[in-house]
Amino acid sequence: MIPPSDDLRTARARLLSRRWFLQDCGVGLAGIALSSLLGREARARTTAPNPLAVKAPHFTPKAKRVIYMFMAGAPSHLELFDYKPELAKRDGQLPPAELLKDYRAAFINPNSALLGPKYKFSPHGKSGIEFSELIPHIAGLADDLCVIRSLQTDAVNHAPAQIMMNTGSQQFGRPSFGAWTLYGLGSESEDLPGYVVLTSAKGTSGGASNYGCGFLPTVYGGIPFRSTGDPVLYLSNPAGFDARLQRRSLDALNELNEMARADLGDPEIAARIQSYEMAYRLQTSAPELMDLSQEPAHVLEMYGIKDVKQANYARNCLLARRLIERGVRFVQLFHEAWDQHGDLTKAIKKNCEDTDRASAALVQDLKQRGLLDDTLVIWGGEFGRTPMVQGGNDGRDHHNRCFTMWLAGGGLKRGHVHGATDELGFNVVRDPVHVHDLNATLLHLLGLEHTKLTFRFQGRDYRLTDVHGHVVQEVIA
Repeated sequence: MIPPSDDLRTARARLLSRRWFLQDCGVGLAGIALSSLLGREARARTTAPNPLAVKAPHFTPKAKRVIYMFMAGAPSHLELFDYKPELAKRDGQLPPAELLKDYRAAFINPNSALLGPKYKFSPHGKSGIEFSELIPHIAGLADDLCVIRSLQTDAVNHAPAQIMMNTGSQQFGRPSFGAWTLYGLGSESEDLPGYVVLTSAKGTSGGASNYGCGFLPTVYGGIPFRSTGDPVLYLSNPAGFDARLQRRSLDALNELNEMARADLGDPEIAARIQSYEMAYRLQTSAPELMDLSQEPAHVLEMYGIKDVKQANYARNCLLARRLIERGVRFVQLFHEAWDQHGDLTKAIKKNCEDTDRASAALVQDLKQRGLLDDTLVIWGGEFGRTPMVQGGNDGRDHHNRCFTMWLAGGGLKRGHVHGATDELGFNVVRDPVHVHDLNATLLHLLGLEHTKLTFRFQGRDYRLTDVHGHVVQEVIA
């Protein structure tokens, strides 16, 4: 029998698949998704470059990190942020015919009766910004907020609109805002993912596309943390699998991956190695992060948290603060509960009871800790709601021509309102802000020029703002 050549031996070694290693060597997902008793020593065992290493921005940033409270389902601007006395006066009347020319509604006949705002508004703070009685805690922050009342989007249904807000496109497969941020800036956290996703209520219609990496290397995608049990599946070691065996198994796996990386030069392999090491370190960092019993009673009270183990939006808001304190670059909260096609009066009140206090507490907490100035806080959904009624006499359809979001911190003007809608809250009449403009502005605050933050894919340079967008200088302090 002729012994195999060195080249053949090398080829056979390269044929060793990760699947074979996982199955036959006893290294399951639980064995590689774990934390750092040997953190820095473990990182020294691999020569793969860290794709999450901190990177210099294009210019001096006003913000270093992001907390994005995404209110999926689309809150009604007419009940919360954009009071229209004229709409109240015309309650029950048909809208003007000229208003409906070329208008595309999602479900209703556009020529439906107008529905006046269901709740009262009043001015707040020295700025005098009007807010609904439904959100007294957010209203109490009036002088810290930048309110944009003139947002516009291209999409009229939830999934494409959510994906457009978060990726700049209605099509699946584009990187999310969080992924672009991580790609451009890296992360300061060694023991936690750079982009963490927290969900409450129903999740999102757009699903993982809202926080995915698209065609960027997978290491830049958002990592969902679960509300109960291990924050990441398979975080705990199985019985009989101790830390030493786990480390040895992971080292062997890394050697195989390093061989493949040296041979192929595939950046996905470096991302894979990094993700395994990150998962390993999570075994220590994640449980400590999720343990809210360490928080003082007055902090829990401020957020409205009565049970530190109960999974809800308030808990996620506090976790968001704890995450950025630990160097996480981007935290996104998804709370899908705002799709009031009917039963608007009751349902939106419940939504606000669930979110108002904790949203405001997060901003207050950041401010008290000196973190708000360089943290970009964003609150809003994928579009607005129609001035026309749906669902009998108590509901609103999707409306993409205008809606409101509020922002805070991160170099934004405070106590400021940008843009305006017409007397019925139907069209923007001053300073429109398209989704692409919003994303260009957010990247600018992070020190990233949106036309230069690109990634070549299939022969084209892509960016978050596609081929559109301009920075809204009027909202920047």
